[in-house]
This record gives sequence, C-alpha cells and structure tokens, in this order.
Amino acid sequence: MDNQNNQDKKGKFPQAPKFNINWFYTAAFIFLILMFFQNSGSSEESFNISLTNFEKYLNDNDIEKIEVYAQDRTASVFLTSQALEKEIHKKNSKKGVFGTPNLGAHYQLQYGDLKLFQELLQKAANDGHPVEVKFQESSNWTEILISFLPILLFIGVWLYFMRRMSGGAGGGGGQIFNIGKSKAKLFDQDTMVKTTFKDVAGLEGAKEEVQEIVDFLKNPDKYTSLGGKIPKGALLVGPPGTGKTLLAKAVAGEAHVPFFSLSGSDFVEMFVGVGASRVRDLFKQAQQKAPSIIFIDEIDAIGRARGKSNFTGGNDERESTLNQLLTEMDGFGTDSNVIVLAATNRADVLDKALLRAGRFDRQIYVDLPDLKERAEIFKVHLKPIKLDKNVDIDFMSKQTPGFSGADIANVCNEAALIAARKGKKSVEHQDFLDAVDRIVGGLEKKNKIITKDEKRTIAFHEAGHATVSWLLEHAAPLVKVTIVPRGQSLGAAWYLPEERMIVQTDQMLDEMCATLGGRAAEKIIFDKISTGALSDLEKVTKQARAMVTIYGLNDKLGNITYYDSSNQAEYSFSKPYSEETAQIIDKEISTLIESQYQRAIDILTENKDKLILLAEQLLVKEVIFKDDLELFFGKRPFEKEEESETDKNQDNKDLNNSTETPEKTIDTAE
Repeated sequence: MDNQNNQDKKGKFPQAPKFNINWFYTAAFIFLILMFFQNSGSSEESFNISLTNFEKYLNDNDIEKIEVYAQDRTASVFLTSQALEKEIHKKNSKKGVFGTPNLGAHYQLQYGDLKLFQELLQKAANDGHPVEVKFQESSNWTEILISFLPILLFIGVWLYFMRRMSGGAGGGGGQIFNIGKSKAKLFDQDTMVKTTFKDVAGLEGAKEEVQEIVDFLKNPDKYTSLGGKIPKGALLVGPPGTGKTLLAKAVAGEAHVPFFSLSGSDFVEMFVGVGASRVRDLFKQAQQKAPSIIFIDEIDAIGRARGKSNFTGGNDERESTLNQLLTEMDGFGTDSNVIVLAATNRADVLDKALLRAGRFDRQIYVDLPDLKERAEIFKVHLKPIKLDKNVDIDFMSKQTPGFSGADIANVCNEAALIAARKGKKSVEHQDFLDAVDRIVGGLEKKNKIITKDEKRTIAFHEAGHATVSWLLEHAAPLVKVTIVPRGQSLGAAWYLPEERMIVQTDQMLDEMCATLGGRAAEKIIFDKISTGALSDLEKVTKQARAMVTIYGLNDKLGNITYYDSSNQAEYSFSKPYSEETAQIIDKEISTLIESQYQRAIDILTENKDKLILLAEQLLVKEVIFKDDLELFFGKRPFEKEEESETDKNQDNKDLNNSTETPEKTIDTAE
C-alpha cells in the first residue's frame, strides 16, 4: 500500500527533482553574504576599543581570551558569557547575523608595541586576572575572504551574464571562453534526420537539382571520372512557405553525411570578431568531417550587399563575417569536400560576390506550387487526418491558387480543428472550405454592432462588386458575397481567379473596374460615397501605377519601365525620371482609375434593377452564392465550362504576373 501511495497517477514513482547548477550558485552567494554579516558589524567604531578600555575590561574579568596577530599589531578580544549580559557590552560589542549572538571576536584592539602589551597582560595575571592568550601568524581566513567579497561578487555576476548572452550553458557557444565557437547543430549517423525526398511534395525541378548534389556525395566517381567537380554551394530562393527549409531537411536525410544546420543570425553577436570566428570554426569542423554539408537558413542576415546604407564609413561586424564566409567558401587554398546550402527569400539584397560561380554555383528557385503540385502537397498533409469520404483533393487544389506549402498545411490543420470543435468524427468537405475562409478572411464577427444604414451601405457595396465582376469577361469568376463581418472587413466579395502566367491590358482593366464596382454602387444608389472602399482604392492605385511605371502599358509614356530588379534605386537619392515625367505619371494614373470608375458606374446604371434585387437578397440572407446571381443575371456567356463552384475566398493576381495567396475584396473603413 505504501508503494502504491507513493506512485503518481500514471503508476510511476515520482521522479526526484533534477540538479540545477543555479542552485549551487545561489547557495554559494548566500554563504558569502552570511559570512560577511557574521564578521562585520554596523560600523568599525562600534567594536574597536582603546588600551584604556581594554585594561578596564581586563581588570573586571570580562575578557575570556585574546588572539594576538603580531604581524598586524592587532588583537581579537573575546568576552565571557557573564560580560555579554552587561549593558555596556550589549551596546558596543560586535553583533552576529541580524543581531544574534556573535560567535567570533567581540572587540578589536590595536595594541601598538608588542612588548608593552605583553607586560600589560602579565601585570593583569599577577593581579589575579589571567586570560588565555593565543598568538596567530595572520588574520582569520574569513576576514581575508570578506575583503575580496565585492570583487568575487562582481566576477560572478559578470560570468553569469556572459553565459546568458552567449547562448546559455549548453552548446558550443555556451561558455564565455567558447563564444567564438560555431553554434551549428550537427546531424550525423547518431542523430539522423528522417525526412526524405518522398516527404517533399511538388518542387520537382528543385528536388532534381539538390538530388544531384546528394548523388555526387554518394557516388563521386560517377562525376569525377568525367572531369566534373563537386559544386561549392546551392542557394534556395523563393517566397516564404514554399519549402526551402524542408528541402534542406530532405538533403540531410538522404545524403547520409555530416550535416551542419544553423541560421544566419547565429553568426551575429554583440562582440566584435565573433561572427568571423564562428565562420572559421564552422568550416573547420565541416572539413574535419568531410565530405559534409553546411546549411545556412536565412543567409540574408549576414549576406547583405556590402557598402549599402553604411553612412558611418566603418567596416561593421556583419561585413567582417561576410568577408570570412566568402574566403572560406572560395578563397586561397580552399579545396575540401564541403557543400554549402543556403536559403533566403531576399536574394535581391545579397552581395554579388556571394552569388558568383565558385561559391554558390547554383541558384535554385523554389516557386509557389501549381495545380498538380498543390494536390501532391494536400496528400502529404492529409495523411494523419481522418477524412470524410466526400473530401475531394483535386477539388481543394483547384480552389487554392497561390497557396504555398505552408498555407496548405495550415488549411489542413485548421480544418481538423474546426471539425473537432463541432464534435465531428471525421473532417468533411465543408470544414476545409471554412478553414480557407478563416485563414484568408479572418474570424467571423456576427456580434459586431452595425447600424441599419451601415449594413445597407455594405450590402449595396458588395452587390456592386458582384454585379460588375459578373458582367465583365476578364474579371475573376465570383464565388460568393457576404456582409458578415470577418476579421477587419465589414463585407467581402470572393472570387476564384485564373492562374495566368501573363496578364494583358484588358484583363487588368476589367479587374480594376470590378474592384471599383463597390464605390460606384454607393454613388448610384445613395449619391454618396464612404470610407469603406479603402482597400479597393489601394488595390487599383497599385495596379494603375504598375501599368504606367512598370509594365509599359500606357500609350502616353510608351514602352518604358522604371522597375529596378536589383533594388539599387532603393539607395539612390534621386528618382529615375524628371519632375515633368512625374506629373505625366500622376495624371495618367488618375485618368486610368477614373475611366474605370466611370465604366463601373455605366454598367451598374444599366443594371440598376438587378443591383437592387441582389442587395435586398443580400440583406436578407447575408451570404449569397453563385447560384443566386444566376437567378438574376443568367449564366455568364464567357464562363468556362470547367470552372467549378465553391465557397472559397479568392481574389485576382497581384502586379508581378505570378500567382499569390488570394485576397478578398475587403471593404472596410476601419
């Protein structure tokens, strides 16, 4: 029974608390403090006595023993227990810790000449007042310790904070004297990574590139027999969440060679020269275990172009770290089987010397997944989820254009959480649609207080978006419209855009016109406009500016672009065009936007009766779908047959002609 009582709920005996080194530090600190109080009084004057008082106490038989320190010409006086009861000694003698009785000396005496002091003691003994006398060579060790206590405390505190700043008690940088050591995590045969290329869905082109590096490490003779050399490095570039780090993990799991993993920020420290020292130590360790792989995540932390935004004129710590990295990768006398993998989503800011052949021989672009790749990614992330039979993976991949691998993983996890919240036994199709709405649009706020007039304005605004987009050929197909507040939006019209590789002028104009349909509807119905179209105006302004200044789609300016892919203009103090051209640009942007706004007004004026019916239906139902629009407008004459119906939140492409995460046409004054 006793054993059972001592067991915890899981049937195991409770484990003893683990030893922590901080306990030792705390105990030592408390001990030093106690010793300090034990051997120190409130002031030196309170327990130093003169020879006259000493002789008086000696004649009164108050002194029990004396310790004489001939080298210091001092003596420690110990009182008898009876003497300690006297008021004079209670007031002036040295106290213990927090006023407790003192176990050490009660008085200190500076006796001067030793011979005279001995004669004084001999005279007292002859008069019937003998005391015990001990001669010591030096002062008590505790007094010596107390004298050095402030220095010891300062050193202890300094060492403690140095340990904290250098990464804690563990790892290569854990001790103050190891602060220049590499902080890379080593994965070898003892700590092998289980991720393989089978776990990386999509990214076929990128996988093919890195698989060749892995194959080179496994079968070097296959390439060296033809005169080939092992590549020095490969740089993984792409938007966030596309799987760059996951691809590096797969390389670590497949290569079966020592794999050093760390972040670019691990080289950065407050001490000068630490970054360069850690780079040297990292490559030294990698060369000792060659062939090996070094993976530096977010390399832009140390690899930014030198000389930019450096108005001080000095060579900072980051630049010295980069210089050391350049030397280690391809400097004088570097010839080792060490491959460097790096990942970044800011390749435009990296130093050109870092990107040249011989350092990073390959730049592998990891793009957002296409339709087929999204289906493969869904299959990977849906393996641990209990799916209902009605879930169609191909359907879900079609409804998620612009989603990265991380976005798809988030959708799957959010769908499982929604299903669990509703008490379901499996994750259904609607749960995935709700998950996408939750991620892209935000949380529903049905209890948000909105006045009747505001709700009516929002309904006509969203109905305007739906009407214009339905009647324009190149506008994205509408999925649903809602006036239920979600996130920061008061209402939203959701679309499913095409995955285009290039965008033509009429397509962009139709998208701008559909975006301005909300404000145009407010103008037609209420003859007033509101601040609810803020996000619409921001979007069309960016599109119009891109058409004029980036893509060369304006007849007035012609085939010219002011886009700088190298981002050099960011550090320039002048614009790449004159003030006269700037005025033309501003005028053309305004003309472009106003023409599409007027076009939206004309479309809505011709279909005002349908707009009103749609808005009234929206006020009643709060959410209407594609089928509801077909009842009012009929089928779109230019709709593609393969286009499928869904409850998915989508929007048009951004201005770089590439597919990105869709956005709602959020209309909010907040």
